[in-house]
Amino acid sequence: MENSNIYKRLNWKLIAVLSIIALVRPFMSILGISDAIGKPAASITATILITIVWITAVYIKHDSQPILTLVFVGIGYAILAIIISGILSPILTGHLQGPLTNPFAIISVLATNAIWGLITGLITSSLLKVQEK
Repeated sequence: MENSNIYKRLNWKLIAVLSIIALVRPFMSILGISDAIGKPAASITATILITIVWITAVYIKHDSQPILTLVFVGIGYAILAIIISGILSPILTGHLQGPLTNPFAIISVLATNAIWGLITGLITSSLLKVQEK
């Protein structure tokens, strides 16, 4: 019963918005921006900027559950990226590519992004605790 209250108190709108913002990474690749900038640098820069946006947004909102919120943001982003890959890869390349072609890849994408959310959540939680003091 208590766990369901935690989920009800999550800011699902914030989770959705932050998940969508992270889609900048795959769209940079789709649009060729990553190639133009240089793939590793573009991806790393985008990841850092998204991480800063996630932390800042949850910090500014003084979210009561920053760790759980950002884990769900990571999972939400992963789900959206998998769906977009499944829709756009056949259109752009003529055949399905990406995580939907391999169940283990789906698990890997979800786990990796949940960990990204966990790390950003721990950072945000620490910042909020420092602010309280």
